[in-house]
Amino acid sequence: MKHLLLVGALAGWWAVLAGAPSSPPAASAFNVRDFGARGDGATDDTAAVQKALDAAAQAGGGVVWAPRGNYWFGGTLNVPAAVTLRGVWESVPAHNGIRDAGLPKPTDDGTTFLVTAGAGSEAGAPFITLNHNSTLKGVVLYYPQQKVDEVPDPFPWAIAMRGKNPAVLAVELLNPYNGIDATRNERHLIRDVQGQPLRRGILVDQIYDIGRIENVHFNPWWSMKPKLFNWQMEHGEAFIFGRTDWQYVFNTFCFGYAVGYKFIRTQAGVCNGNFLGIGADDCYTALVVEECAPYGLLITNGEFVSFHGPDPTMIDVKPSNSGAVRFSNCAFWGPCNQIAKVAGRGTVGFSDCTFVQWDRKREGRHALQAASGTLLVRGCEFREPKAQIELAEEVRRAVITDNVMSGPARITNRSAGRVQIANNADQ
Repeated sequence: MKHLLLVGALAGWWAVLAGAPSSPPAASAFNVRDFGARGDGATDDTAAVQKALDAAAQAGGGVVWAPRGNYWFGGTLNVPAAVTLRGVWESVPAHNGIRDAGLPKPTDDGTTFLVTAGAGSEAGAPFITLNHNSTLKGVVLYYPQQKVDEVPDPFPWAIAMRGKNPAVLAVELLNPYNGIDATRNERHLIRDVQGQPLRRGILVDQIYDIGRIENVHFNPWWSMKPKLFNWQMEHGEAFIFGRTDWQYVFNTFCFGYAVGYKFIRTQAGVCNGNFLGIGADDCYTALVVEECAPYGLLITNGEFVSFHGPDPTMIDVKPSNSGAVRFSNCAFWGPCNQIAKVAGRGTVGFSDCTFVQWDRKREGRHALQAASGTLLVRGCEFREPKAQIELAEEVRRAVITDNVMSGPARITNRSAGRVQIANNADQ
């Protein structure tokens, strides 16, 4: 009997650890179908789902379940404090090539929210607003009215995160115009999110306590039709960071935007944070720094690729920047025009980085072009026999040491400031 009890106890613990229960305890579970939601793709389920959310809030919190179905929304939703709006997906799904015959569509499986609210304008209310301790998990957001091969129609933000500790988990942003507005909150968590936001992916601003973005992947799975995708390449911005104190970004990726990662100054201020394992592929400019905090952006294990657009460049630090930017153990390739353009009064550093495929038109462009400020290049490898570094007259300080060059060292130094160039190994 003791053996059976022990086995039963272990089985119970294993079920808890493995997440075996398929639904939460009845006392905290609210099914949207019980409040009149149809999930048939034809009935407006806005009011019914909001009733379920409000009922959970009145009970002191809980999980509102949206079972498998296609829930059409002509209006917006507000997820109250301590309430989770949850679909069937435990991990973010994929619906790439949804318009191709034989491939799964978001309306064929799982929990899909068909969003039509706010069509024609960015200025409206977000489709879903999360609040204090509220969560959105396991759903697909799909805009069925968006045209697959036209300039996209504007919509408001798909999700807004407010209050303290709002979370977006395992959500597919299949084709929103604007993805997640992560502003005016504390300690947001965005994890396991994929899809193709067309104009903006995630906007972070007015964050005074650490926010986290993890395992986010924006790729043009929904449409690469020429009109739409070319517009996205010219106008799209995947990740935008204004004022955020100690932002943590881990394992993120984007493909096919005008700007992959953009750091700006807003009325609230600028960004500092830790960016580990971030990537941007086929963006006109992979990463743009208009302004950042003096204590800096720490960017480690990044991969950046640019080869389309009027002037394909991986890194563009604007004249307005006065903060510190550090790239460590990052890889840059193209074929692009140049790896980096550096300006402003701040400090930009590259350490243990690899540079490949710049100066694609053989115009004599340098991989790293510093117009002003301070430049640090240490322990990097330039893997092509082309011009490596250019220091313009207004560069105030530079340290270029211990690098490996393919071919002869071609470092142009016109700086009147303090410059140290030493111990570089060329061929």
